[in-house]
Amino acid sequence: MARIKLALVGAGNMGSSHLKDLSKSSSFELVGIADIDEAKLAAHNKAYDVKGFTDFNELFDKTGCEAVVIATPHYQHTTVAIEAFSRGMHVLTEKPVGVHVKDVEKMTTAYNEAKKKKPDLVYAAMFQQRTLGYWRKIKELISDGELGKLVRTTWIITDWFRTQFYYDNGGWRATWKGEGGGVLLNQCPHNLDLYQWLVGMPATVHGFASFGKYHRIEVEDEVTAYMEHADGMVGHFITTTGESPGTNRLEIVGENGKLVFENGELVFFRNRHSMVKQINESQKGFDKVENWKITVPYSSHGESGHRIVLENFADTINGTAELIAPAPEGVHSVGLSNAMLLSVAKKKPVSIPLDGDEFEAVLNDLIKNSTFTKDESDPGRAGDLSKSF
Repeated sequence: MARIKLALVGAGNMGSSHLKDLSKSSSFELVGIADIDEAKLAAHNKAYDVKGFTDFNELFDKTGCEAVVIATPHYQHTTVAIEAFSRGMHVLTEKPVGVHVKDVEKMTTAYNEAKKKKPDLVYAAMFQQRTLGYWRKIKELISDGELGKLVRTTWIITDWFRTQFYYDNGGWRATWKGEGGGVLLNQCPHNLDLYQWLVGMPATVHGFASFGKYHRIEVEDEVTAYMEHADGMVGHFITTTGESPGTNRLEIVGENGKLVFENGELVFFRNRHSMVKQINESQKGFDKVENWKITVPYSSHGESGHRIVLENFADTINGTAELIAPAPEGVHSVGLSNAMLLSVAKKKPVSIPLDGDEFEAVLNDLIKNSTFTKDESDPGRAGDLSKSF
């Protein structure tokens, strides 16, 4: 089978990481890289013997690429993807799929239009955490009904620690104009994607956030959200880039027990019978349901998952696999992020799906009224990203 001619747009920290995987892949032929930083292009040309372009349109024009991986700053995902679709190209975009739901919807519309001419067109998102064994096992247990009716999901995800040096590197980073948000849009798209992938989307979101609480930035670096689902389940999402040591603890409670994932261990506190049954039928006032503590085994591929998503992208293009993470699903994680910030702006809960026009107006006001200044001379060299996976 012929190798797929692939282009990379965005050769910063994440793009450079993808280059390492692409250079070893037998599925792709890397035909070009686009980035505004000519020094980076020269370095990658030397390391990988690949053509560099400062304009992604020129890259598309001159390389005959069939597919593209987008690893640019967030706002550009929409521009590059729509152009790629207009040329009938397959697209794999980094997270978040877009900055706000209206951008994501524009990308999906462009994809659906392009599919009318090329029905086998593939559009994927780099939600590599969906490949990890523990998340897949949790999804399996929920889907198989092991927990019964879900009543609460709480995720404390505060181990996204970042220093001021991290934020100072890259003029676009941690600004409303350059990035469109903070911890929700940069670090937490994976967690928000997993939340909705595991337990579904809430009906309402009430968000609380601090902006520049721990860092000299204008965007959010601490968020707490309370969510209510149509079926009665409640959710809590707590995150920050300002805690060290941080916590990564997920609890999902159902009538048949509680799943806890923390420090690589998945534990199921399995009830003998439904707690709802106990509530309604017990003739005693304080008797809890008998339960067993079960350590749940899961398989692990031992990787970050990026290479697996890239190869899955190729296999789907070749018709031998289904996508791990279809990019149109990215509207859910972006929607959760937008809803939390819109709720903060309105100081009250907001409904899902949210009003995309309303959030875009809030975001545009934040950009327009920003007085935050930042050195834009450095495009970003935050260090080895593998430490953050």
